[in-house]
Amino acid sequence: MSNAKSRLTFKATMAQVSVPATSANLGPGFDTLGLALDLRDRYAAQVLDDATFDVDVSGEGSADIKTDKNNLVIKAMLHGFEHMGQKPKGIALRQLNVIPHGRGLGSSAAAIIGGLALARALVLGGEQLLTDEDMIKLGTQLEGHPDNIAAAVLGGATIAWTSGTDGVDEKSGRGVAIKVDPRIKALVFIPEAHLSTSKARKLLPETIPHQDAVLNASRAALLVHAIQSRPDLLLEATEDLLHQNYRAEAMPKSMALVTKLRAAGVPAMISGAGPSVLVLHTLDDLEVEAVIKVGAGSFAAQKLGISTHGVE
Repeated sequence: MSNAKSRLTFKATMAQVSVPATSANLGPGFDTLGLALDLRDRYAAQVLDDATFDVDVSGEGSADIKTDKNNLVIKAMLHGFEHMGQKPKGIALRQLNVIPHGRGLGSSAAAIIGGLALARALVLGGEQLLTDEDMIKLGTQLEGHPDNIAAAVLGGATIAWTSGTDGVDEKSGRGVAIKVDPRIKALVFIPEAHLSTSKARKLLPETIPHQDAVLNASRAALLVHAIQSRPDLLLEATEDLLHQNYRAEAMPKSMALVTKLRAAGVPAMISGAGPSVLVLHTLDDLEVEAVIKVGAGSFAAQKLGISTHGVE
């Protein structure tokens, strides 16, 4: 339903935004915990007076991204404009992608939140008509789960959930930010292989043993504390029995790397739906280089900070 009482006033100037890569789940926090990383896609857009969608995409995945009104950023923009009360006739979009696609690093969440933020920036008074809370809700409608969405909007570490009488209403995504201990850094191992989120989700069972659910609940709670002030607990706090092992057949090399690193005391986990591997650590430079060597050959390692800002 529209929040606007009258027709919108579109800005004539171009708007520009950037959105961080995000990792989700972080081990036990399936569809709940998220983390923004210092790697950003950038988007620029302008409202057009004619019914044209002029889309130019460069960078990661550009050969496979739609360049018409079915482009995900465009779809998110139109969703945002509709929420505010009026869609423009046309849109010109320039999209520079650096977040790897299909690797569990939130490329679709970045596109969605980028589109919503562009819509907000192109409307006079847009920040009142489309708040951060609205963006998480609308973004979840498009993405289907709120974990990457909340991190892309709020930055840092986030806890996301869906509210509603049945607890699974995807239209009511919500999120809050939590403090991240400044000592914590991220190391991401990115494989050449892709894995779609939908394929990864199909591998999950309908039910899990009660004791596994108990372990995951305890580890997710512990992880919130570890991220905020006790990085020494990250290894134990990132233990998972809910989703990673069930997906191993779709990314055997990634799970083998997770197992090997964790056996050596390194807090490694699958990033999102995979197949990238995320390490949260407080290691020094020499220790990081030693960890990187473990994944050499099959993965490209990237050292990343935690992005304290979401979309901007």
